[in-house]
Amino acid sequence: MKIYYKIILSLFCLAFVAQSCSRKKDKFINRNFHALGTKYNVLYNGNLALERGKEGVNDAFTENFWELLPVERMKLEEDIFLPGQSKNADFDRAEEKAIKAIQVHGMNIDGKEKNPQIDEAYLLLGKARYFDQRFVPALAAFNNILNKYPTSDKINQVKIWREKASIRLDNNEGALKKLKRLLDEEELKDQDLADAKAALARAYINLKHKDSALMELGIAAEYTKLKNEKARYHFIRGQLYNEFGKKDSANIEFDAIIDMHRQIPRAFYINAHLQKSNNFDTTEGNLIEFQEYLTELEENRENRPFLDKIYYRIAEFHRNETSDSLAEAYYNKSLRKTTSDKYLKSLNYETLGNMYFDRNVYKTAGAYYDSTMTAMVQNSKPFRVIKRKRENLDDVIYYEGIAQTNDSILNIIKLPKDEQLAIYAEYAENLRQKSLEEQKEKEEAIEKQQNQSARAANVNQRSIRSPGNPPGMARNPQSKDDNGGNSSFYFYNPTTVAYGKNEFLKLWGDRKLQDNWRLSDQRASIATTNTDGEVKDLVEDKRFNPETYLATLPTKQSEIDSIAKERNFAYYQLGIIYKEKFREYQLAKTKLEKLLENNPEDRLILPSKYNLYRIYIELGLNRKAEVAKSDIIKNYPESRYAEILLNPQSELSKDENSPEAIYKRLYRQFNNEEYAEVIAEAEAQIKRLEGDDFVPKFEILKASANGRLFGFEAYKQGIDYIALTYPNTEEGKKAQDIIKDAIPVLAKKEFVTDEKAQKFNVIYEFDNNSGEDIDAFIKILDEEVAKIKYFDLTTSKDVYDENTTFVVVHGLKSISGASGFAQILQSDEKDKRGRPVKPKITKEYFAISSPNYAIIQRHKNLNAYLKLQ
Repeated sequence: MKIYYKIILSLFCLAFVAQSCSRKKDKFINRNFHALGTKYNVLYNGNLALERGKEGVNDAFTENFWELLPVERMKLEEDIFLPGQSKNADFDRAEEKAIKAIQVHGMNIDGKEKNPQIDEAYLLLGKARYFDQRFVPALAAFNNILNKYPTSDKINQVKIWREKASIRLDNNEGALKKLKRLLDEEELKDQDLADAKAALARAYINLKHKDSALMELGIAAEYTKLKNEKARYHFIRGQLYNEFGKKDSANIEFDAIIDMHRQIPRAFYINAHLQKSNNFDTTEGNLIEFQEYLTELEENRENRPFLDKIYYRIAEFHRNETSDSLAEAYYNKSLRKTTSDKYLKSLNYETLGNMYFDRNVYKTAGAYYDSTMTAMVQNSKPFRVIKRKRENLDDVIYYEGIAQTNDSILNIIKLPKDEQLAIYAEYAENLRQKSLEEQKEKEEAIEKQQNQSARAANVNQRSIRSPGNPPGMARNPQSKDDNGGNSSFYFYNPTTVAYGKNEFLKLWGDRKLQDNWRLSDQRASIATTNTDGEVKDLVEDKRFNPETYLATLPTKQSEIDSIAKERNFAYYQLGIIYKEKFREYQLAKTKLEKLLENNPEDRLILPSKYNLYRIYIELGLNRKAEVAKSDIIKNYPESRYAEILLNPQSELSKDENSPEAIYKRLYRQFNNEEYAEVIAEAEAQIKRLEGDDFVPKFEILKASANGRLFGFEAYKQGIDYIALTYPNTEEGKKAQDIIKDAIPVLAKKEFVTDEKAQKFNVIYEFDNNSGEDIDAFIKILDEEVAKIKYFDLTTSKDVYDENTTFVVVHGLKSISGASGFAQILQSDEKDKRGRPVKPKITKEYFAISSPNYAIIQRHKNLNAYLKLQ
């Protein structure tokens, strides 16, 4: 009977569940069944997935406290995903749960939704899409709620989220308008009010209305219940106050963060301290107390993960107080801390580079700038600025090296021989002492290692000694005695072997394995130790002999003059670089004044004086500027510099005699194939403008014209000269690239077979001295070519060399077609009555492929080509 009742009860429950599962009946049981299932099953799991996804987004996001923080902690990704794809699996799961709730538990009866949890499902759907950065679908989900569920208790949250999505889509004005309307019409609760005000602040920041964002963020910070958000809003307000120059107000915001201490992430706490320290007034504040404050931050064990930033702040303090050595030490301590903050690394490297640059230690500065670029985003504006500065340093390092080396040589040469000998003797002795110290340290290290090996060997011997072996005798692992034990031999003792090697090196030095190795002339470097333990060289090294260095000094006047000339040119280049590229007018002035004191070449005197005149003007040295101006006008009245000084308004850069204008005119002549004229005029301008920055441009134009007129070897010679003479100019570097990449290709002069070519030409050769009218021939040729409709033919007049000009027909498709075309032009024609007419084109020709034509133009080897035909 009990079984019967159980069956009846089970059937009744099944019928009840089946009845309540229906989504088509608007009854109390049905509504609550689906509402409970939606809330405590589907939406519960969906919200858990959403929170996991938000935590993952927060963990992946790194705050950049160097810039204005975003109002919402979320980094926008630029990756493009296809429909149906998701950036985050947790958000994907949350979206699936929301869709399941809508599809499985939705009760849309007579156009109305009877399940009170469906609006929350749509809200979850919109949030999942929002955090997955699919803002358009998120907007659609929020709008669905507003359209279908206007009486929802979540309606205010939905409106706020919709405007957040609109702001992400750059609809800031529309979002502001709707959020203000919401705030006017509704009385929002604390967290909803904070979210609305934060969204307003973000829109204002996007629109560059930062003063309005300040007020909204203040209200958001007051009403939010989340400590992390409160700290963020206060920090952004502090940053904005700093932008406006209101340091006291900014410090109040940072103090609010500091007061929260362990209630917020440590990064906000530390950066609030650092931002506040940046606002410290060193002129009025107590420096001792402030230094103690920074020291306390440094020594606090909880701040260890942030020591890189703390060290950087301390370094900045010492640098501002002109304690460069302490500042450098702390910059390096900041760099030694392991950090993912690449921007901080770049700041440390760049600052150190600037410090060394200010001390004129350019090589070290260049190394720091190289490191700076490794920590920066490539091709960004700051990267390009540092890269340009580093490239400019190449020239400074190069010319400073020349100037310092040659100055040193010239100064030594001026001294009497006994003083030279004394200088080199002191240098050699210092080098000897250093070498002896290194040798002694090496021997001590070897001896230490030997002692350790000896102790280890003694331990091993004691451990392997058997009762049948006498004390001190080690076993040979490779030989057996009569009792089956190992026999002993001193070569198997590593300590003894190491000691013997060391003693051999001390006595005989490093010897090659060869006959008569004991001869004295075979000794490389023999050292011994006397009774006092001092190390002495038995055979002197040439490095320790001052005569070695004296012998390297130049003695011929021509060599000395060459060194002085090179040094003077380096000084000139440094003066121009400091003036033009770095605006370091004091350094430029020093270099150019020193150059004029060193009896420079004539070509450097005038440009140096003119540049000094400009530098004096920049430095406010008006009296010196007037003296320099008078000197140029009086002693160089015909120069273009004098003309500029006499008539500054004329702007010679626009005058027909300026280097720019002359270069442009020559370049037009080059394009018109007036190569001989270009070469002659370029040579004249190179002589006239010696020392000017425009000279390399004329040189490369001249080399190109020479190549067109005289062939590959002349071009190569000109490019080699430019690369060697102007190595640090733009043209010199371009010439080096041409030598490396283009010259090997251009050097090939083997003709290619016609089968490999696709374009062919017909060439008519003219002797320039024959008196033939080339232009008249081209006119007739053009008329004949125009009659050929089935080819796209063109003609040109090309210079071959000084005596030869080619008239070329381009556009033929084969070598036989080119020859056939020329023969057609030479064949007899008939008039309307059928009488033969003499052809208009009778001149001899040859056909050639375009690649081979380029080769004969490049190498001027026309005769070689014709012999092959």
